[in-house]
Amino acid sequence: MSEAVQGKPADKDFHRRPSGMRTFIIIFLLLHIPLFIYPVLRICQWLGVDFLVTMAILVPVASSQVISRWLLRDAKHFLTRRLRYLADFILGLSPVLVMTLLVFEVLLLLNVVDARSAAFYTLLITGGVSFAGLLLAIVPFVRTISFTSESLREPVRFVQITDVHIGSRSKNFLEQVVGKIRDLDPDFLCITGDFIDATGVPVSDLEALSTLECPIYFSLGNHEKYEDLNDIIHRLESLDVNVLRSQSIQHRNDIQVMGIDDRDDALQVERELAKLEVRDNAFSLLLYHRPRGLEAAQKAGIDLMISGHTHNGQIFPFNLIVNQVFDQTVGMYQHGNARLYVSQGTGTWGPVMRVGTRSEITLFEIYPT
Repeated sequence: MSEAVQGKPADKDFHRRPSGMRTFIIIFLLLHIPLFIYPVLRICQWLGVDFLVTMAILVPVASSQVISRWLLRDAKHFLTRRLRYLADFILGLSPVLVMTLLVFEVLLLLNVVDARSAAFYTLLITGGVSFAGLLLAIVPFVRTISFTSESLREPVRFVQITDVHIGSRSKNFLEQVVGKIRDLDPDFLCITGDFIDATGVPVSDLEALSTLECPIYFSLGNHEKYEDLNDIIHRLESLDVNVLRSQSIQHRNDIQVMGIDDRDDALQVERELAKLEVRDNAFSLLLYHRPRGLEAAQKAGIDLMISGHTHNGQIFPFNLIVNQVFDQTVGMYQHGNARLYVSQGTGTWGPVMRVGTRSEITLFEIYPT
């Protein structure tokens, strides 16, 4: 095993909530109109469905996100978890349904199709895309990244997983991911945050990590901070996971691994790296959840920074929004001698679905120059 060397409560009255929270709630509710209400009403109209049946469909669909985000947020029972998965899946297919529906609105306006055909093909296409998106979310693929570095004396192979979201995702999903990692036989594993996104996830759901015969390095994401953070750290450390919180570990003489807690602060990487000694005679690897701080990492002498957080938008067209928030959203970036790799994420948040993206396990193969 590697050796460490460095080391107002919310107001329930809506009118007294912070303005940011009020804005979020208003936007959340308004989005229900295009994403959930309009598609149901329009398709039922095209199919000639009567009012009572329309309402029987509309009410559960329109309320699905309230059910998922609040009532079933900490669901533990088998049936309630499945109900939450269904509610989340409705969220995932809604943008696909809306975009397909708009295409057939135009075709209907041009008299290319009739109303019943428009409804049928809209549902067929949405169902097909959503099923493919489900497969892309539940079966991670392995992406291999290879390059050379002057800082290495011997080759190294390691794996990155990120945004696994155990809590939203199941113990079985983690076991599948760990099985793929075992087959890759890496020198070590890096987990760059959002590994857990629920309170009270038992250590038994995480025990697959203990089957790996290599060191595991972990840095915090934003979701761990939303939950029972101290208990999460204790559970991971009980499985021999190295939790790096502004700490550095010497994996071997020519490899230094560092981890920094996630924070919504553009200066977090610069500030925390100033507390660490970055060796100039070793390959320096930085684990940081969100893809910000590449320039600061380069100034500090970091060779490679690995991140996640963006999910690459997870479901099109949300990647267009993510691209407006982050300059680096997916893939490899370079600034001077420093590289940043942003993973699409291994798991999913919310819908177990990916459209235009894939769940990823990243294998790094780095060789001395």
